[in-house]
Amino acid sequence: MHFSRSFCALLLWLLSCSASSAPKSELWADWLPHAESLVVDVDHGKWQQFLDAHVRPGNDGVNRVDYAGVSRQLRSTLDAYIDQLQAVPVSRLTRAQQLAYWINLYNAGTVSVILEHYPVASIRDIDISPGWFADGPWSKKLFAIEGRQASLDDIEHRILRPIWKDPRLHYAVNCASIGCPNLQTLAYRVDNSEELLQKAAREYVNHPRGALMEQGELKVSSIYKWFQEDFGGSEEAVIRHLLHYAEAALRQQLTGIRRIDGYHYDWSLNSVR
Repeated sequence: MHFSRSFCALLLWLLSCSASSAPKSELWADWLPHAESLVVDVDHGKWQQFLDAHVRPGNDGVNRVDYAGVSRQLRSTLDAYIDQLQAVPVSRLTRAQQLAYWINLYNAGTVSVILEHYPVASIRDIDISPGWFADGPWSKKLFAIEGRQASLDDIEHRILRPIWKDPRLHYAVNCASIGCPNLQTLAYRVDNSEELLQKAAREYVNHPRGALMEQGELKVSSIYKWFQEDFGGSEEAVIRHLLHYAEAALRQQLTGIRRIDGYHYDWSLNSVR
C-alpha cells in the first residue's frame, strides 16, 4: 500500500510538471535550407475554404471552430490540403513561404486531430503521443515531409521558434483551446503574414486571456510563463512586450506594474458547441 501511494504521488507530480512546462526551442537544422527567390508556389486555398466555413468569431473576442458541423466533403478537402502540404519540397520555398507553410500546417493538423477524436472536452484528452506520461497529441509524428517524420511539437519548437525567433509565433499557432490565441480567419500567406502576426498579437494581449488587471494585480496567460525565454526571459520583459501591443486602456493599467501576480490558461476545446 505504501508503494502504491508513493507511485500515485509520483505520477501526479510528473503529470503536473508536464502541464506546467513546455518543450525548449531546439533547432532541427535540416529545415534551414531555403530558396532565395520564388521557385515553387504553395496554394493555401483549401485551408482558406475550411476557415471560411467553420471558424466563428465570437462577441467575446474568441474565435471558435464548428467541429460538429464539418461535412464529409469539407473534411476530405482538409485532408487533401494536408496531403498537398506534405508533398511540398519545403527546402525549395523562400523563407517567407516557409513561415506561412509551417503555421498553416500546424493549425490544419491540429484541427484534423480534433476532428478525428471529436467530441472531446479538451485537446489534452487526445493522448496519442508516445510515452507513459505524454499529454495530448503534440509529440505524435503526424506528418511526412521530404522523407522526414514530424510532429506538432517539431513544427513549433524545432522549426518555427528557433528559426524565426519571433515571439509573435505563439499567437499564430493554435492549440484548439479557449485559452489559446485565436485561430485566425485567414490562412497565412507571404503577402499577409506580417499583418496577421501583428493582428494576432494585439488581439491576444488586449483580451483577458492574454493580460488582465484585477484589484491592482496583473494576471497573464500561462503562455508567458511556459515560453518566458521567447518574450525576453523575465517578468519585466514580458510586461514590456505587453506594453508594446497594449491599447490605451490596458497600457494605462500596466503603467508602473513591475511584476506578474498570477498565470491562467483555459484548456477547454475552442468549439462553438
